Amino acid sequence: MRQTQLLSPTLRQAPADAEAASHQLLVRAGYIRPLASGVYSYLPLGWRVMRQLERIIREEMDRAGAQEVHLPALLPAELWKQSGRYSVYGPELIRLQDRHGREFALGPTHEEAVTALIRDEVKSYKRVPLTVYQIQTKYRDERRPRFGLLRGREFLMKDAYSFAIDTDGLDASYRAMFDAYHRIMRRLGLRYRAIEADAGAIGGDGTTHEFTVLADVGEDTVVSCTACEYAANLERAESGSAAGNGAGGREGSREGNYPAPERFPTPGMRTIDELASGLGLKPSAVIKTLIYTVDGAPVAVLVRGDHEVNEIKVKNCLDAAAVELADEETVAAVSGAPIGFAGPIGLRPDVRVLVDRDVASMSEGIAGANAEDTHVKHVVPGRDIPLETVGDYRNVMEGEACPHCGEGRLQFHRGIEVGHVFKLGTKYSAALGATVLDPNGREQPLLMGCYGIGVSRLLAAIVEQHHDERGIIWPRAIAPFQVHLIPVAWKDEAQRQAAERLYAELQQAGISVLLDDREERIGVKLADADLFGMPLRLVIGRSIAEGMVEWKERAGTGAETVRIEHCIDNVLEWV
Repeated sequence: MRQTQLLSPTLRQAPADAEAASHQLLVRAGYIRPLASGVYSYLPLGWRVMRQLERIIREEMDRAGAQEVHLPALLPAELWKQSGRYSVYGPELIRLQDRHGREFALGPTHEEAVTALIRDEVKSYKRVPLTVYQIQTKYRDERRPRFGLLRGREFLMKDAYSFAIDTDGLDASYRAMFDAYHRIMRRLGLRYRAIEADAGAIGGDGTTHEFTVLADVGEDTVVSCTACEYAANLERAESGSAAGNGAGGREGSREGNYPAPERFPTPGMRTIDELASGLGLKPSAVIKTLIYTVDGAPVAVLVRGDHEVNEIKVKNCLDAAAVELADEETVAAVSGAPIGFAGPIGLRPDVRVLVDRDVASMSEGIAGANAEDTHVKHVVPGRDIPLETVGDYRNVMEGEACPHCGEGRLQFHRGIEVGHVFKLGTKYSAALGATVLDPNGREQPLLMGCYGIGVSRLLAAIVEQHHDERGIIWPRAIAPFQVHLIPVAWKDEAQRQAAERLYAELQQAGISVLLDDREERIGVKLADADLFGMPLRLVIGRSIAEGMVEWKERAGTGAETVRIEHCIDNVLEWV
């Protein structure tokens, strides 16, 4: 490709709204352009990278035995109503009607559509296990699109779906996709972790892993152990107490001769910090009571004052669709006190109480007294607080003991979720009637798995890990061009002829090459080359009179000179 013919408008300054490095560089380098909030056009360089990503993903999906299909983006609402997701998916689902008033949705994911396809086409256990996949545009009405391609309203995604008659078949399909995702991430040169995660709106039987690219701009918190392979996202990470203390701590909390609960004034001490500072105690001595509305009903969650409630764990414990902090009116109605003074003693009888295991293990603590400007001390779990629903309801803390090995400490990283694999079980097949006859002639729902990769998000995540202050540094496997060929002075006949000859020979050898045939200053050309980020730059300058060409790798620190007649062989060896 000649650069004079390439649609590659570059910008010297990043857009004002671009916070992430990938957003700034992909726009500045002319890879993408915004059309609307969270909606982007891909220019030729950007689309070449996307096609490279698709190629690698397809190769690994095919290697794992999956078959490519293409499903509609316009999905009938009745399928989503059958699965139960139409009313609970939330405002991210883009809904519309056709001219006849029939309801549709733009597909954010395709569990319903693929289940309906397999339901109608596969009737016997002999046709499974089976895995199909597609690479297609998805639509989600994000409340706050940000970070360019990392969180948009329209994006490209690879989604695969497996179908099996038994758990062995499901496990084999899950493992095949899990291994394929590892191969994809390694081929892309990414630093990543496969972590235990929550299934979220997709649902399933609880077995799920996220593939998370480590990057400071990531919105996910990755928790890992310093000594073993344990890793999970913050929503899923287990606390050490949940894994180790168990009922023993709870039994111990019932023993001892503790004074009766005693109310005392705490004017203006609404927060844990205010209470700890005002009373001269550690936050860990406080029993924090948070009131939530869970599917419309009030629930109190008790955690230690130095801990934070994990709403995903609460949601999973109660098998709930929605969990949110209660408003002031609800808190006052169930506790009789304003926010900041609710406590476990004397709550309205219909309020369910979830007690975190670290609270259950406390000998005694201070809690809200369900009266304004008042707390109560000598609160003993098991005596004053019912321990009917004890569990792990908190976020882990950095530096605490690993719940798996007990030797290492938990450390936190920021990460970008780029892939997710789920075991769905019969969640969709049962709802949509996707059944087959088993070997005994009995009808049973298929066991499903779901496996997604955000292709456009991968593009941005790679740039987050592969860039410097000058621009992008593409890994060789996905670069839009392998070689950027730059004559210093296009008007110089010797340089131009050498560049044309080398350009033709590189192409003939099967090397993708971008020839900068512009009549620009060399400083502009080199700045654009760094911004574009092609892995190898060959510069033809005055030294061509001696048959020498400058060889500079974008990821390297220095340049060297090579003889022009050796360039082809050297490039073929390099790639």
